Amino acid sequence: MILKHDIVIVGSGLAGLRAAVECAGQVDIAVVSKVLPTRSHSGAAQGGITASLGNEEEDRWDWHFFDTVKGSDYLGDQDAIEMMVKDAPRVIYELEHMGVPFSRTPDGKIAQRNFGGHTRDFGKRPVKRACYAADRTGRVILDTLYDQCLRHHITFYSEHYLLSLIFDKERCVGMVIYNLSTGELHLIQARAILLATGGCGRIYRTTSNGFASTGDGISLALRSGIPLEDMEFIQFHPTGLFPLGILVSEAARGEGGILRNRMGERFMERYAPTVRELAARDVVSRAILTEVREGRGIGGKDYIHLDLTHLGEEIIQKRLWEIASFARTFLGIDPVFEPIPVQPTCHYLMGGIPTDLDGRVLKDEKGTVAPGLYAAGECACVSVHGANRLGCNSLLDLLVFGRRSGQAMKQDLLHYEFSPLSEKHLKPTARAIEELLTCAGREKSDIIRQSMQSIMMDYGSVFRDAEGLKKGIEEIRNLKERYRKIKVSNSLKAFNYELMETIELGHQLDLAEVILLSALERKESRGAHWRKDFPHRADQDYLKHTLVLQTSKGLEVKYKPVKITQFHPEARVY
Repeated sequence: MILKHDIVIVGSGLAGLRAAVECAGQVDIAVVSKVLPTRSHSGAAQGGITASLGNEEEDRWDWHFFDTVKGSDYLGDQDAIEMMVKDAPRVIYELEHMGVPFSRTPDGKIAQRNFGGHTRDFGKRPVKRACYAADRTGRVILDTLYDQCLRHHITFYSEHYLLSLIFDKERCVGMVIYNLSTGELHLIQARAILLATGGCGRIYRTTSNGFASTGDGISLALRSGIPLEDMEFIQFHPTGLFPLGILVSEAARGEGGILRNRMGERFMERYAPTVRELAARDVVSRAILTEVREGRGIGGKDYIHLDLTHLGEEIIQKRLWEIASFARTFLGIDPVFEPIPVQPTCHYLMGGIPTDLDGRVLKDEKGTVAPGLYAAGECACVSVHGANRLGCNSLLDLLVFGRRSGQAMKQDLLHYEFSPLSEKHLKPTARAIEELLTCAGREKSDIIRQSMQSIMMDYGSVFRDAEGLKKGIEEIRNLKERYRKIKVSNSLKAFNYELMETIELGHQLDLAEVILLSALERKESRGAHWRKDFPHRADQDYLKHTLVLQTSKGLEVKYKPVKITQFHPEARVY
């Protein structure tokens, strides 16, 4: 079957839905999602969305600008960051008008709270900048945008998997998707395609990411000749529930939560004496793991305590209800009376598919546009987060650049016509699936996946060095060879989750190698990338973006400059 739409958006999280709303009623739009839209990972965002509204105390956009640049360890592109933070108040009021039920101050304004890395007066002290809806901010924004899409009768292909992108010469003109409920393959013709497929946290064993976060869109871009940018920068959130990795939002520390080691010490006073628990996430993650490695973990194990008991039941129930619910449900711990065991968990990909400020995908270090192809959200790298994303800047990124991508696609459609597709465009994908289903090998995808996740935790997580990265690359390449011999035992077409998970694993292995190679080549420590053998930031050599390109000879690493407009690198002081 060949389907036809002006714009096809792959991914139904906040970036994808915001782009769809922007184009609604003007062109024919379809959203392809491998989960039901309201199950998208954006709904897991708890803490809030940043904007310098100044509702609780004085705030300014240039303070937000400075914090985001500093938080990025000066690797963020400052033209993109400035544009994002200036647009932030408009985003919040737009959401309010759409019906997002933000928490309120006593006088009825949108409430704001502290979040890690956000300060006033260019770093002098924390500021309340995060707008929130209790600790379910992502959930309510996702539901509101989905409601807007339904109101505009946007077409959804839910539980459909993107399998390949189709190019006519250099322009992206369509895709092949798999219908989970029937097992059928479909072609979709499109004049513009937006990838909003999210991150790839499931490459790691301990992660806050949902099961759908396997990096499919990022990997397909790589296979299509698009370079990937800054993939070495993987953020580990300091507080995941031990041992599950489920996120305990930074909202808990924003409300006054304290991190304690086995002696009950508030150890962040040693690592970040000014802002303590509200330091940037990379700083807090390394502090926690240092405490554990030096024998100050709770009971000699790999976790520490997040103490909320001093906040009182009323604040916990009103502002941190979901966090308390997770602790009670999964660990049998009531945070009103007991501290929560936490450890760092893989949380966010700062890198991804390179784009310009309007979501147009860039196919080389010179900024050449790949016509017809766009990207927004966590899978994209417009580089507002650089080496380390500040808390609550992610939802802002999704909404600002989801909207701008929608605007760019509408504008560019004036120059793009449909390119004819036929059943022959299905054949390469159908053949690849048939090879998986008929492979006589004895390897199992779940065994290879577990090995991959262990390798990434051991060699590509918070602390890295050359020896470990080289070993990790070698072992991932060995797994890729074993992947060729995977046997898919389920031969049914409909609801073949084993087949889809095997295809996802192929994408994950490709991205794991890119992450480790990018990390090996960056011989410095910056943001979330911490090299034990190169513990200092090296601006003279590495104040630049990494680009990794798939070639016939393997992966090739290139670089491009960072855009600096106002704030130049300085020493990190917390």
